[in-house]
Amino acid sequence: MVRAIDPTDSAVPTFSMTERDRRWDLARAFMAREGLDALLVFGEHEDAGPAPFAYDTWFTNGRAGTTVVFPRDGEPVSLLPMEMFTKDHLESARRGDTIWILPENLRMPRDSRVVADTLSELGLGKAAIGVVGLEPYPPWHPEGIVPYRLWNNVLAEFPAAEFTPVAMALSRLIMPLGAEEIAVVRHSAHIGDAMVRAMVETAAAGVLESEVYAAGMAAGHARGTTPAAMHFWTGPDPLASGPPPWSYRPQAPRVLRDGDIVSAEVFSNVAGRHTQHQVTITIGEPHEDLWRAADIARAAYDAGLDAVRPGRTFGAVVADIRKPYAAAGGWEFGPSIHTLNPMIAAGGFPNEASRRMAGADRYPPEDGHRPTMVADLELEPGMTFALEPNYVYGRQLAYLGGTVIVGDDDPIELNPYTAQVLRADGVPTRS
Repeated sequence: MVRAIDPTDSAVPTFSMTERDRRWDLARAFMAREGLDALLVFGEHEDAGPAPFAYDTWFTNGRAGTTVVFPRDGEPVSLLPMEMFTKDHLESARRGDTIWILPENLRMPRDSRVVADTLSELGLGKAAIGVVGLEPYPPWHPEGIVPYRLWNNVLAEFPAAEFTPVAMALSRLIMPLGAEEIAVVRHSAHIGDAMVRAMVETAAAGVLESEVYAAGMAAGHARGTTPAAMHFWTGPDPLASGPPPWSYRPQAPRVLRDGDIVSAEVFSNVAGRHTQHQVTITIGEPHEDLWRAADIARAAYDAGLDAVRPGRTFGAVVADIRKPYAAAGGWEFGPSIHTLNPMIAAGGFPNEASRRMAGADRYPPEDGHRPTMVADLELEPGMTFALEPNYVYGRQLAYLGGTVIVGDDDPIELNPYTAQVLRADGVPTRS
């Protein structure tokens, strides 16, 4: 059976050459301000999943997994990993797609030899070069993404050049999104909601949990995007967050039962602009402690909405979100907010949260209380955040929330649908 798609889903926003020029002008101004002659930007491969290190696509509006060399006084050059990328570029151009990088500014592959040749070609042998890819990108890349041998070869080839890590500074520069980017984020959020609704409609006692997962992913694919694999656990009291275990271990998916919870983090991605959707779905009537936990999580969500305003610091926002937790008597499962587009900071890491779980004493201790990353970040209109408060009583975890944009004054809430516990029949269980 062919399922009809909401016609509003077909109105897909795009990135124009005006958006390209806005970004490139920002990059040139950044280089001038920082005293840089060029940027050298390493991107992670396109199958990286949630929160990829994909700064390269910000410059190229193309496939992830390239290396970009951007001289301050010229156009960026994109180094491609394999010939498949050139075929896709050619075919896209033939179809009339908006192409930001001209064929003469492409090189292949992106090993240290081609990086060195490109830097030499652009006269950057003794230049001041800002590098994106050397700094930590937690938790997946605690010491950067650049391969040791590649970087060692580049340093040996250019002893007179000055290489400076600039990923964090560039991240702050690009976090306030332009109008075209905000339109794409709104579209991504719309698709994410459709994914969750499909999961809610599918979940029921007697259904394989993999069917619920498949329904959500299919809804994303059907609307013209390729969502990253969602985090997804089910059971009467799941206290975990990550891909379902049958995705990495040979075992059968669970059959859902009355009283189960579906706990998921849904990732929507349109043209490298990401939204996240925190999902708690009940099968039948849940444990009363889930309602208690949901009340606290919702109070934290409301506090977050009130706090996400221009001029405030990220650290102050985190502190406001966590106020409802202080005397609630339960515990916080994970961070309640993090940045998006790009994902560079998380707030409110709970202190030794897993120590509350039976059997945790057999596992390595956590790193102690990790402070809020970039707590001094000042919020500006156009910044995007995953607002995802959570709370636990006993073993009952309520995880709520979605994506929020900092507005000129009031926040722009994109996903009120997932800022509540959902019942498997699609009806919100509480207002």
